[in-house]
Amino acid sequence: MHCPFCGAEDTKVVDSRLVAEGDQVRRRRECLGCRERFTTFETAELLLPRVIKQNGKRESFDEKKLRAGIQRAVEKRPVSTEQVETAVAHIKHSLRAAGERELPARAIGQLVMEQLRELDQVAYVRFASVYRRFEDVSDFGREIERLTRKPSEIR
Repeated sequence: MHCPFCGAEDTKVVDSRLVAEGDQVRRRRECLGCRERFTTFETAELLLPRVIKQNGKRESFDEKKLRAGIQRAVEKRPVSTEQVETAVAHIKHSLRAAGERELPARAIGQLVMEQLRELDQVAYVRFASVYRRFEDVSDFGREIERLTRKPSEIR
């Protein structure tokens, strides 16, 4: 690791600890040249699958789009930023665990629906109305009926 102060190549690790729920390593380093100390963070680089849109176009997974969609659904609802971030983390974990290089956008939408169902029922119906392209009020009624059923009854 190069020293950000003097550019020397020799640094030593003074302290290491896990942060971000164990997903990152924080290292306190000291330059052997100028003796300045600095902090680095080490994170595993895990690639998320590419997204296959409905029109067949392929694009990189965009975490900002995912977060924005969830935030739009939970707007003015009693859902904290921390809960939104946890949902985003769960979805990303599921995508990585799938082990696929490409996934249809529908699969990602389904993961969002599952997370919103647990977070807030109103946000779930809001997202479903856009995701499933509701045409009229009866579509809302059917979705609310599905929502109120037990998970084992849903098909």
